[in-house]
Amino acid sequence: METKTKISVFAKYAWFVLAYNLVVILWGVFLRASKSGDGCGQNWLTCHGEVIPSAPELKTVIEFTHRLTSALDGVFIIVLVVWAFRVWRSGKSQRNRSVLKLAIASFVLVLIEGAIGGGLVLTGNTAETLTPARPFWMSAHLINTLILLAALTLTAWRSSGGNDITFKASPKYLAAIILGVIFIILIGISGSIAALSSMIFPSGTFSEGIAQDFSPTSHILLRLRLFHPIIAVVSSVYLILLAGWLKGKMPESSSVLLWSNVLSVLVLVQIAFGAMTLLTLAPIVMQLGHLLLADAVWISFILMTANFLAEKEEIRLA
Repeated sequence: METKTKISVFAKYAWFVLAYNLVVILWGVFLRASKSGDGCGQNWLTCHGEVIPSAPELKTVIEFTHRLTSALDGVFIIVLVVWAFRVWRSGKSQRNRSVLKLAIASFVLVLIEGAIGGGLVLTGNTAETLTPARPFWMSAHLINTLILLAALTLTAWRSSGGNDITFKASPKYLAAIILGVIFIILIGISGSIAALSSMIFPSGTFSEGIAQDFSPTSHILLRLRLFHPIIAVVSSVYLILLAGWLKGKMPESSSVLLWSNVLSVLVLVQIAFGAMTLLTLAPIVMQLGHLLLADAVWISFILMTANFLAEKEEIRLA
């Protein structure tokens, strides 16, 4: 197989692995939202002490399926790493080195992802169990997931012809991009806390939920829940302004324009979808859609900023 064909096939596989990870993430949300996280008890790697559960309940099936899809994800990423070595190790360019490093980083991150998931199970921080440590476990899980998605996105992008990323841009651009990353992480963490509090302390109506948020006797998680929509709105405004600012510094032929427009549209859709999720008391299907949009926002942000930092000549002139 010719080198260009090998690279093209590898790139398509890398995009497939990224898409598959979104499926695994969504099933993880379904697992949490359906309160099935304790479906295998506090057993890891076995399920109720069995390799394959012999008489599973529905929640056991849901939890065991999540473990299987996560294990398959690990296999896919191992294949990605091995394939990356076969296709990219012979070259000495920055592109070859970066694809290899990103593939390896994806593998390390998926191992950490599995370890955090196992830690949640072994410590009993699943289903409706609430311990002081659970929000921290969930925050760590979220941050690692975002980094994993970023690594997979960049692996696919670089192998598809993405240019070398440079950090020679003006500090003001780098600071603005880093602030965007911080905002997205804050949205994710506050969203995880809001979802956890809504699951453990459900409300029958929207007005009842608002009353819980402001009640001084409510659990701290309920009172923190209010920060998610505030952070989401502020962050969304910032991301749209950032997208407009960056694309304004690029020529019309730049890929930054495409991804900045995609990011802006996704952010607006996410705001509307988030509001509907809140008003409908977050049914599972809405939670799945909300998270899928959040991941799409993150991926488009990564592609926008990666293209911006790769087009170093235009940045130097700005």
